[in-house]
Amino acid sequence: MSSLFDRNHVRRAFARAASSYHAAAVLQQEVAKRLLESLDYLEDRQPAVVLDVGSGPGHSTAAMKKRWPKAQVIALDLAQPMLVEAKKQAGWWRPFSRVCADARALPLADNSVDVIFSNLCLQWVEDLPAVFAGFRRVLKPGGLLVCSTFGHDTLVELRSAFAQADDTAHVSRFVQIAQFGDALLAAGFRDPVLDRDMFTLTYDDLPALMRELKAIGATNAMTERRHTLTGRGRFAAASAAYEPLRRADGKLPSSWEVIYAHAWAPAPGAPIREHGHDVASVPLSAIPIRRKPRD
Repeated sequence: MSSLFDRNHVRRAFARAASSYHAAAVLQQEVAKRLLESLDYLEDRQPAVVLDVGSGPGHSTAAMKKRWPKAQVIALDLAQPMLVEAKKQAGWWRPFSRVCADARALPLADNSVDVIFSNLCLQWVEDLPAVFAGFRRVLKPGGLLVCSTFGHDTLVELRSAFAQADDTAHVSRFVQIAQFGDALLAAGFRDPVLDRDMFTLTYDDLPALMRELKAIGATNAMTERRHTLTGRGRFAAASAAYEPLRRADGKLPSSWEVIYAHAWAPAPGAPIREHGHDVASVPLSAIPIRRKPRD
């Protein structure tokens, strides 16, 4: 059975985008800021080991090292050039470790991490329950997972426009919020709480949107993608299909659904399910959606 994502393509795309990522990733920085606020759930606790999964150029890693100067803070990313950029954030006065590895196979010991932070990395993972099981493995009992991912309605306009121009998928599939919560429960995490935001970014035209996606490494990494150039005809057809969405201000809209989650690792030996029911104090039907859409 083939994988949904071409892992080598993901690695290459983010490696190429390492130098341009931070300047272009305005939305990612805003989401990181909101996700960092979730660390307030730790209150006065001082973690010993903090892991930033999918750290990119390390700005969030540096923020956590500043927050917890005595902790061992680790930046982990699939693309080595991203970690080269992250080194610039790890000054001699607040250094942090850098590890090139896959989120699906964390090279850390069991029960060794107090906090896992992961901002907009998990959309490149097709088997979320397996990845969350790996997160649970390395977290200490009572450890905190704080993460975000892009949701189902992300780039819905772009997906629709290319669907009218081509039968081949041009936009990655994104998870539903309930699926994300299910994956946390399947891995045995306790007390998950999920939120989401809807952002609308605007662009002068379709090429401007595509240039930004390339600058942040978010190119089409699906295994079933077309492996030849899209071609002028298909691109023109997609542009024409997108054009009716142009707003009164002359800009084309692009939707980005962001899912946030935090959850706790269970006590040692805790079963993933108890008496046939998911281990959680909040049912998925009652997931709070507290934030409002923002342009």
